[in-house]
Amino acid sequence: MTDLSPVFILVRPQMGENIGSAARAMLNFGLNRMRLVAPRDGWPNSRAVATASGAAGQVLDRAGVFDTLPEAIGDCDFVFATTARGRELVKPIYTPEGAMQAARDMAAQGRRVGVMFGPERAGLENEDISRANAIISIPVNPDFASLNLGQAVLLTGYEWRRGAAALPPMVPGLAGGDMATKVEVERLGDHYEERLAEAGFFFPETKAPSMKLNLRNMWGRMALTRADVQMLHGMLRQILRYRD
Repeated sequence: MTDLSPVFILVRPQMGENIGSAARAMLNFGLNRMRLVAPRDGWPNSRAVATASGAAGQVLDRAGVFDTLPEAIGDCDFVFATTARGRELVKPIYTPEGAMQAARDMAAQGRRVGVMFGPERAGLENEDISRANAIISIPVNPDFASLNLGQAVLLTGYEWRRGAAALPPMVPGLAGGDMATKVEVERLGDHYEERLAEAGFFFPETKAPSMKLNLRNMWGRMALTRADVQMLHGMLRQILRYRD
């Protein structure tokens, strides 16, 4: 049977102890799909194993390790970014409860959901957030908003578990409306970025990085089907043919 639970993606985690704590928190709430993006101290990590302690070691044993974020989210249909930052990027903002309800709804449709958690020191960067479809903002005390990695995973996992018992079976027959995966959206973004660069769109050069970031953020925010992606590729190709 297909596992409908979200995959939790730890982006550039710094301390093995925090990875182990995240694994414990995940297993507390029936989650075991962890992915690591460029862990600072390499992998495997003995401190992570020691902190996970016991049964939660199975989460670490199954963890996927990736060099880049696009690789880690490539097979996801929808990705949340947990952050207190990135509000300058226009995206829907969910509470953990709302996000996990949306995740359950998408899982019931057979869609793969990912949740990104940033490194301990500074959290996710805007470039990371730009690749997400939506943001999870945990309502904490604004005078002391700092949460460690394990706490953020724990709160999100709790909200998933709280309503997971009501998860309906997967809805069959959705092939005609398949949502685009993150790999497909990433390739679409690459296609447009390359052609726009050739056309001199990213000008002046000093503004090019922010223009590319905003463009990438736009693709990440859009709920694109595979048919949408194919059409957008085709539209660009036809425009270039007409120009030539």
